[in-house]
Amino acid sequence: MRDLVNGVWADCTTEVGITLEDPATGLETGPALGSSPERVEAALAAADALGAWISDDKADILESVAAKVAETAGEIVALESKATGVPIRQTTPLGMILAGAFALAAGQLRSGLLTSTTTREDGREVLVERLPWGPVACLVPWNAPAPMAAHKVANALAAGCPTILKPSEYAPFGTERLALAIDEALKEAGAPAALFQLLHGGAAVGGQIVADPRIRAVSFTGGLGGGRAVAAACAYDIKPVQLELGGNNPLIVMPDADEDVAARAAADLLTTLNGQWCRALGRLIVPAGREEAIAAKVLARVGALKTGDPSDDGTDYGPLIHSGHRAAVVKAREDLGGTIHEAAITGPGNILAPSLVTGADPARTTDEIFGPVAAVHGYHDLDEAITLANGTRYGLEGYVIGADENKALETAKRVRAGEVKVNGSSIMSLHLFTPRPAWGISGYSEEGTAETLLFFTNPRVVGVEGGFALHSPS
Repeated sequence: MRDLVNGVWADCTTEVGITLEDPATGLETGPALGSSPERVEAALAAADALGAWISDDKADILESVAAKVAETAGEIVALESKATGVPIRQTTPLGMILAGAFALAAGQLRSGLLTSTTTREDGREVLVERLPWGPVACLVPWNAPAPMAAHKVANALAAGCPTILKPSEYAPFGTERLALAIDEALKEAGAPAALFQLLHGGAAVGGQIVADPRIRAVSFTGGLGGGRAVAAACAYDIKPVQLELGGNNPLIVMPDADEDVAARAAADLLTTLNGQWCRALGRLIVPAGREEAIAAKVLARVGALKTGDPSDDGTDYGPLIHSGHRAAVVKAREDLGGTIHEAAITGPGNILAPSLVTGADPARTTDEIFGPVAAVHGYHDLDEAITLANGTRYGLEGYVIGADENKALETAKRVRAGEVKVNGSSIMSLHLFTPRPAWGISGYSEEGTAETLLFFTNPRVVGVEGGFALHSPS
């Protein structure tokens, strides 16, 4: 592992305290390494000295970054698959986000998103311009780190913010390769050395970055515990924080739904990224009396998936990232109570058969598991279904499957979540330019094609006093 500080790459030598594994075999591959406190301080000082990136060529430079990243996308998605255990047939389409994020950010700049004017009746204009906060930090998790890093970094740079990126200590390699491509493109364009920097490490490094007053805004994607720590650190300096956290996401199967369609959606949600994603299935809510039948159809579809080496194009479902995480998922599954139904899946390494749990008390199924496990609950009417869907403190994603689209839409509008999909379960958003908000403890300050760029800026209004001003008596 290498970090990048003020234009200089260097080997990391500080042990983080965890041992990395090959998810496909379960074998240890060596200790996770992080940046030293001195390197972190040097990065913070360099970003602070730069302050902001003001350039008329930002859109052109971002497009050159996109081109450089596109050249290395295949290498990046292979590293992501190797580190996380996610099949390469899933990391490859996600890899479209890598270059796409920089191209989209450039397009937002060209559209004039950050500048607008309003003309008063007297003909004078009032200018509203969105300016960079200053140095910012982007922290990404281990399940799909490089695509998330690309999205955050592209928009932070588009805003003009000197950016420090820190990937998860569990999966740093794909993000490091992405960072190398970004750095190469920025250097070729003559951008300042401190504009983009990469630091490695665990909570100690993240805490040192986030709590520093020279960091003016933080974008974090990860678990609830980390999100709370980031929010608390940002509160002291009243710095803006963007949090995309976890979810316990419901799928409501309407009474008229085709069970095969519902089973396909549930199976996809249970196994995408091997179940390790914030928008995964948490509660499968079905008409009472049909719990066992629908669960069986879901698990039959899952059982037909091919397991094996995540780097094999034919592999559908892979292992969990680490044996420690696998053990935590197994324990959380057992803590639900009820009856565990496993799919007929086996494999090497940290593989875990996807599971549905029936007969569990809804009061015990409110937490996020972050693995291929979901509870199945029956309902007698749609009011009860909505109560079950909204029965957690999370509010990230919801799903409704039904034959009557209008009734399904009306039901979807009652689900307390930032995004609710009707008859769909794709990992992609409903539309490229809709926001990705969250409710409850699932997060704060929505992400999106425009929203993330706006997050890294603050508006300033400038104009000459007009005829409506109130004057004190002379």
